[in-house]
Amino acid sequence: MFAVDFLTFYKLVGFWNGFFLIVYAFTGISKLMAFCSRSTEEIVGIFTSIAFIVDSVKYVKSEFVKHWCDGDNCGEDKDSAVSLAAFIVTFGTLFISLQIYNFKGSPYLSAAKRKMVAEYALPFSVLVMSFIGTYGMSNIKLETFTDEAFESNPIYTPFLYTPLQWSGCESGYDKRAAESSAGCSAVSVGCFLASIGLGFIVSVLFFVEANVASSMVNNPHNKLKKGSAYHLDMLITSIINIVLSLFGLPWMHACLPHSPMHVRALADIEETNEHGHVTEIVMRVRETRLTTLVANFLVFMSLFMIPVPLEYIPIPALYGVLLFIAVSSLGDFQLWERVLLMFTEQTLYPPIHYIRKVPQKAVHTFTALQLLQLGILCGLSFSGVAYLKMLFPFIIIALIPIRKFLIPKVIKEDHLDALDGSH
Repeated sequence: MFAVDFLTFYKLVGFWNGFFLIVYAFTGISKLMAFCSRSTEEIVGIFTSIAFIVDSVKYVKSEFVKHWCDGDNCGEDKDSAVSLAAFIVTFGTLFISLQIYNFKGSPYLSAAKRKMVAEYALPFSVLVMSFIGTYGMSNIKLETFTDEAFESNPIYTPFLYTPLQWSGCESGYDKRAAESSAGCSAVSVGCFLASIGLGFIVSVLFFVEANVASSMVNNPHNKLKKGSAYHLDMLITSIINIVLSLFGLPWMHACLPHSPMHVRALADIEETNEHGHVTEIVMRVRETRLTTLVANFLVFMSLFMIPVPLEYIPIPALYGVLLFIAVSSLGDFQLWERVLLMFTEQTLYPPIHYIRKVPQKAVHTFTALQLLQLGILCGLSFSGVAYLKMLFPFIIIALIPIRKFLIPKVIKEDHLDALDGSH
């Protein structure tokens, strides 16, 4: 629609995104999230897990479409072994990591040692499956984090990018832009106005996800002692994203389910067993910024691991990591627990507090309503229609009044207090 360079438009959208986030921070609009209940948080959280699963399955499917040879559709670029190898590495990473992660619930070793083993489930599984994918299947060329063709003839050279140039096709850093530079022009008024609209939509998404993630982290169940800083976090995020936009770098924001998982990794957890039902109780959380700083420093250091050793890590292992994050986080959501109850015999229900206070019909009705809202979110996000996806952040916001005003007309308030109360 607009004959303008992508990164020029990216800068504009990023600038307006940062501007709106600064406005949100100084106007204290995060206070509106006080109306956001556990129900909405869990719908967004499970949606994120589903998105990870869908992306991973799509990748494996694409490998089968690209490489599978069915006899009638075989060519030089077709090799069914590549498809099978991608499947094995992806789901092998998931399987090994889950088995080691669940070791914490076994009777072997001491509780502290079981926890330590479980915490290293992910790196161990990646190392094992990377070794199998690289050496055990050495005759199969799996996609890796490095691309020889791209490195020898890069399309995008970020160090030639001029961050303060705002017009036309900046073809000095992008070979594809250079080839089509004749069709590029200065930023038009329509392009400028479109960037404002898209910047606002992105800012709403960042606002919602940041507040939902912060709310899940700061819930009373985690027993955090240090106060929250919703608006300060948003201000810092906006400034960082403006700088990143100027240099054409990806934006950063709060992540689900990573943020709650990070808190859990810093927590001391005790398990109680009541009639066979195991409940985890957070005793304390080590509240520190050091772990986040070290983690991001290690991400930076990974730049110096190109091409070695990153070329030995197959891309399917990455999607196995995403699957593990998605699957392992499901158990933290009460919604997932209630979904399983829908297929459980009533006499075998665990002694959960809301089971004792709420009739079975009300429990299942509330679960079905949440699943309906989750289905709408998934339908919009995975529809493939770009303009529908733009409505995604507003649908998330719409979940708040739905829970506040519509669901109480179906389920009694005292039942909702038991089902959707504090964590």
